[in-house]
Amino acid sequence: MEEKTLLFKIGPIWFDGTICLMVLLTCVIVFGIVYFCTRNLQMKPKGKQNVIEYLIDFVRGIITDNMPSKEVSNFHLLSFTMFMFVLVANIIGLVTKVVIGDYTYWKSPTADPLVTLTLALIMIVLTHFFSVSRFGLKGYFKNSFLSPVAFLMPIKIMEEFTNLLTLALRLYGNIFAGEVLLGLIASIVSSTGLWAIPLAIPLEMIWLAFSIFIGAIQAFIFVTLSMVYMAHKVEVEE
Repeated sequence: MEEKTLLFKIGPIWFDGTICLMVLLTCVIVFGIVYFCTRNLQMKPKGKQNVIEYLIDFVRGIITDNMPSKEVSNFHLLSFTMFMFVLVANIIGLVTKVVIGDYTYWKSPTADPLVTLTLALIMIVLTHFFSVSRFGLKGYFKNSFLSPVAFLMPIKIMEEFTNLLTLALRLYGNIFAGEVLLGLIASIVSSTGLWAIPLAIPLEMIWLAFSIFIGAIQAFIFVTLSMVYMAHKVEVEE
């Protein structure tokens, strides 16, 4: 059965209501996690403070591995925010799936290609923005498209589009596949009867754990590649 989502229209533009709600919920969850874990900070962290500090250090490590140390502080907050959003967005649809009638009310936002393309576009646009801010328009164009040699400019321009597509579609493909397989396993019970439950539940739990792992890996890869692309734009090409 083809998946249907809530649609609404503002002026001439149609919006996917399910995705809008899930993106909003993801933002609320990320804010709630950070707010909860950063209340009553102590010099000797424990419990929830350890969790948020580990995540912060983990993201800082991603930037440190891909950019000069002087740039870490400039992009740390951006990377942490993006990592948390993608991580929660990847996992949220694996917890449950709400379908009433033919309409889906709950799914991972990153299981939609438009969401992942938007996230990728934000990061690619930001790489160009920070490059222009750093070098000026002339220096940006020279550093991004004419270095190390000018005849590579067509390849450099094409690379910007391939970076956008690979960043978006890698994330979308992995999360969408996870949700599809979870749905197929769940459909075993409804199509074959209760006797399939002993087989379906272990398969569901195993694939759920694997999908959560993949969701975390994809958040890591998304931020890592974003910082690699950023490094190419804010560092001078030799």
